Amino acid sequence: MKKFNIPEYYRSPIISKVKAKRKIEDPRKKDFRPTILPIGNIDFIISRHFGFCYGVENAIEKSYTAIEENPGKRIFLISQMIHNPDVNEDLENQGIHFIQDTNGKQLIPWDEINADDILIIPAFGTTVEIENIIKKKKLITKTYNTTCPFVEKVWNRSAKLGEDNFTIIIHGKHKHEETRATFSHSKENAPSIIVKDLNEAKILGEFMLGNLPIEQFHQTFRDKISIGLNPLKDFEKIGVVNQTTMLASETQEIADYFKNVMKKKYGEENLKQHYANTRDTLCYATNDNQQATIELLNYDADLAIIVGGYNSSNTTHLVELLEQKFNCFFIRNEKEIISKEKVRSFDIHQKKVIEQEFLPNKEKLKIIITSGASCPDSVVDKVIRKILFLTGVQINNETILL
Repeated sequence: MKKFNIPEYYRSPIISKVKAKRKIEDPRKKDFRPTILPIGNIDFIISRHFGFCYGVENAIEKSYTAIEENPGKRIFLISQMIHNPDVNEDLENQGIHFIQDTNGKQLIPWDEINADDILIIPAFGTTVEIENIIKKKKLITKTYNTTCPFVEKVWNRSAKLGEDNFTIIIHGKHKHEETRATFSHSKENAPSIIVKDLNEAKILGEFMLGNLPIEQFHQTFRDKISIGLNPLKDFEKIGVVNQTTMLASETQEIADYFKNVMKKKYGEENLKQHYANTRDTLCYATNDNQQATIELLNYDADLAIIVGGYNSSNTTHLVELLEQKFNCFFIRNEKEIISKEKVRSFDIHQKKVIEQEFLPNKEKLKIIITSGASCPDSVVDKVIRKILFLTGVQINNETILL
């Protein structure tokens, strides 16, 4: 796999050792068991897969390349590069300006941007509407288009399904940048609809089977359907794709549900004419991170720490998995750790940061550590070091033994 040139301060002495050792031991990445890292009186149980994925490293490399190659020029990002506050803050400190926020709200009018400026497309990709603005303004983006290859794979698969007259069902959060971009591309080629979870999928399935009055369809899915979608005829052939940061297991569950709906409606013998197998669009990195997180549920621990941006979809799903068993703390960086006794943690259900009791008063602690795909290893390193400092453990890089 390609090695990316990203700033050294995103890397981590502790985590680099962990990942290097696992790469030698398990080059094909088939072993999802965590690394047990004992330091002082703490066993850190570190997830097998976590942190920057291919798409994120590619985006970061191209962003910093844009800065290096264009001194004196104005550089713009369509929206946040990735959902990590430390990365985005550093890019802003380097002089990069965000045109929109994560919800698509305009921060800088397009009229203020011209062909002499440098424009970076973020890892989530962008909509067809914005692509048309870019073309009209003759902005050059090819060199600095950081759209994740796995997002583009979803777009390409959707386009092919559209050519074959399939309607596209997108599993995603309809306000998320990636889903907005995928929906925008998908509806160019096929009728398209977004479902956020299995519950919404089942509601759609009831419409498809005629068990709910079709008059309620547009009210139920309002801003989640493409213009002109006809629920009476456009669900005769369907394919399911996803926002690549969603739970892969949930996407598969939704796909299997719709497969059964089409079996009921058209019979097993006619399934291939009505249902497209799209399993090949699932992102390998998201799947690996989630499988490694599921493996953590087989271990005992006093608590779990999940590091990442609070608006990161893939990181939120790691929290959802781990909170099934553990007392979880979702923190953006080490600054949220106030003391041994207190931490500021993001509650994914209340959608706000709350102050909680932190480390239990025990002689020996077991702490699970993982992070989202947009979180630098250096941030995870700082979290580990902060905990060690607060518990009175002095270390240097040479004392980290695996």
